[in-house]
Amino acid sequence: SPHHARARGNLLQCRLHLCDWRGRAELLSEVEALTLQGEQCMQPFALLAASDRPEVHRAAARIEGRIPPLDSPPAHTHPPPPVNGRIRVAYCSADFHEHATAYLMAELFELHDRRDFEWIAVSFGPDDASPMRARLARAFDRFIDAREWSEERIAQWLHDERVDIAVDLKGHTRDHRMGLFRRRPAPIQVNYLGYPGTSGLECFDYILGDATVTPMADAPHYTERIVQLPHSYMVNDRQRAVAADTPSRADEKLPPQGFVFACFNNLHKLTPEVFAVWLRLLSQVPGSVLWLLGEAPAVQERLRALAQAQGVAPSRLIFTERRPLDRHLARHRLADLFLDTQPYNAHTTASDALWAGLPVLTCQGRSFAARVAASLLKAAGLPELVTHSLADYEARALALATRPGELAALRERLRRDVPSSPLFDTPRFARSIESAYHTMVDRWRQGLPPAPFEVSDPH
Repeated sequence: SPHHARARGNLLQCRLHLCDWRGRAELLSEVEALTLQGEQCMQPFALLAASDRPEVHRAAARIEGRIPPLDSPPAHTHPPPPVNGRIRVAYCSADFHEHATAYLMAELFELHDRRDFEWIAVSFGPDDASPMRARLARAFDRFIDAREWSEERIAQWLHDERVDIAVDLKGHTRDHRMGLFRRRPAPIQVNYLGYPGTSGLECFDYILGDATVTPMADAPHYTERIVQLPHSYMVNDRQRAVAADTPSRADEKLPPQGFVFACFNNLHKLTPEVFAVWLRLLSQVPGSVLWLLGEAPAVQERLRALAQAQGVAPSRLIFTERRPLDRHLARHRLADLFLDTQPYNAHTTASDALWAGLPVLTCQGRSFAARVAASLLKAAGLPELVTHSLADYEARALALATRPGELAALRERLRRDVPSSPLFDTPRFARSIESAYHTMVDRWRQGLPPAPFEVSDPH
């Protein structure tokens, strides 16, 4: 059955992870068409790296969200808290350990207002006994280890504890528990951060975004009501440590001289169109190299073969290994410019680069996942690093690589201004997201249905 929908989607997903782009355009077109027809082709998360069509992402999420069917849910029954009462918020995730979500959110949990809110963590992921896990456990009023619980038991617990707002930090990502939200245990249910797109489920009332990633005009692509936070939707932890010692270029197998283009995104985000831009940049900037996060040897060999076919020496592609976060951040100092991918942008990787002082160049697309780096750059005060076509992206990268004075001025702005920008103002972000929670509960108190809204900047 060569046109079996799931087989076609799995084939596309495997080829993405192998950077094997044979027949990619035709296969993607087929998968998009089948998905829009209601066929289950591809996991929503995997599809983000292939397609920049938000209507396709919504269709895939809706299909995935219906499986498996559920029994009758324990729908919430409790009334809203009194005006002067504390709002009970539960953050639900499998990522309360050494994980990208924790790296972004830890300080937010610590800064949350305890006067108007009670904060609960519901953890259904592993306990890695790490310092991060201990930090997170201290950050909440209550930390519930629910990794052995079924979705039904978690939902019943949220219901019985009269949680007012349940925030899902997973969406359609690994180890999610979407089924517990389908049981409707809380009167207000929010989709946030873990998955850059719609849940596709009617049980979620709101999605937290911003004017860049979730413009109100895109409301038809979301089953949730859009809430736009000021600046960027992405929170950051200012306590992310950058190792004091910078590795040498030799340590990272970089040449002693030459411009370093870098991208530390997972390589399944890479497309042939973006890779072609990168190879042209290497051709036009003598002595430059492309520094990538290492994947399987077969992927490295394929990319090097593609480079050689375009007249670029394979040795100019440098693959590196993963490092502990503080050392990974420190090695950003060796790079000159971070080149983003499209249609799945750098998300935490872009935030890491900016925190470490490395400029990020992005190309803004149509979908949520294709706009995240643009959101971060605007909040960091660097909108000039947001382009809107691959041609402009290539021209801007070439200009920065060949005008050292312009790049040096940009790096100085990063060093001086970005750490205090809205992107890294975690107390300001905490007040913003709490304002959003207050508005949601106020609507509930007034008997009003969920509706889209913008949050004013509390600064």
